[in-house]
Amino acid sequence: MSHELQIPQLGVTMTEGEITEWLVASGDTVAEGQVLYILATDKTETEIESPASGTLEIIGKPEETYAVGTLIGRISG
Repeated sequence: MSHELQIPQLGVTMTEGEITEWLVASGDTVAEGQVLYILATDKTETEIESPASGTLEIIGKPEETYAVGTLIGRISG
């Protein structure tokens, strides 16, 4: 089973966010609830947790801004 990671909408007016840093590497095994990356918006920085356990594939690059809903990674396994 695969879980897609998308830029979450953290507030009603949020339209985009910047991945400031991935805290794990592509190919790493991650656990549900583990912090994967830091997401910056115009108001705050938030630690985003893994929705599932498995192997991480990173698509989104750090220091890039993405629209809400953009696919930035997958967790398989």
